[in-house]
Amino acid sequence: MTILETAKPAPAPTAAPRKRRSTNRLRPLTLTFVVLVMLASLVPFYWLINTSLKAGADLSSGTLYPTNPSLQNYLDVIHNGNFLTALGNSVIVGVVTTTLALVLASFAAYALARLKLPRKGLILAAVLSVTTFPVIAIAAPMFKIWSDLGLYDTLAGLIIPKLTFALPMAIFVLTSFFREIPFELEESALIDGATPFQAFRKIILPLAVPGIATTAILVFISVWNEFLLGVTLTSTPAARTVPVAIAFFTGTSEFDQPVGTISAASVLVTIPLLVVVLVFQKRIVAGLTAGAIKG
Repeated sequence: MTILETAKPAPAPTAAPRKRRSTNRLRPLTLTFVVLVMLASLVPFYWLINTSLKAGADLSSGTLYPTNPSLQNYLDVIHNGNFLTALGNSVIVGVVTTTLALVLASFAAYALARLKLPRKGLILAAVLSVTTFPVIAIAAPMFKIWSDLGLYDTLAGLIIPKLTFALPMAIFVLTSFFREIPFELEESALIDGATPFQAFRKIILPLAVPGIATTAILVFISVWNEFLLGVTLTSTPAARTVPVAIAFFTGTSEFDQPVGTISAASVLVTIPLLVVVLVFQKRIVAGLTAGAIKG
């Protein structure tokens, strides 16, 4: 009998079945956790829609669904001139702030990610430290400074401070994304005679489109939802943004609480953001995870 005939086959590994069984046991728990998180996220928004469709005595009923659905609250909001003005102000402030943040953050992130600078980590940490300052701590001094400079109750007076707090996040996201772009592409462009700015504009920026799109969406949402600076640095409907305008909604009388109109206005300003996130969710995930995985 030969060695090959007497040799016994090696036992099959048992680690894989055990791992598969443990994964199957965790799957129901994971699914339950996901469902609970979804409910916790969707219930407040559902309650907002539920309240916006109620009118009159139904607002104080507390029912899980409107017994007599009505669009009167939405009509009142749409015909409110102050709300439409605030909506336009929010669009202007959001677009201008996002554009400026992308331009400035692109250059800063390129320098931190691609150039040989001493202590780049310390510089990035200093930039991110701006986000640790509570806005309420600088609201009162900014009110005084803006009043002296003539920027109080103006759109420019809102864009400047909002840009200050939006830049660190934009720089951080773009820096992590620029780091993942191969240096060989940029070096090839420089060898072919391109200037550093041409390499940045024609090589780096086109490859960084997912990161730039992600940054634009995150910055715009942050600026759109900002409230404290808006209420501190404005005093008239001509310069108020949507969150501030909604807070100043009044009822038809001094005894009427504008719960329905506030809910309707909140739904109207939230839906566009939800649509943007749902449409560009893949780009958002790609941009946020670009700097986390090295390939």
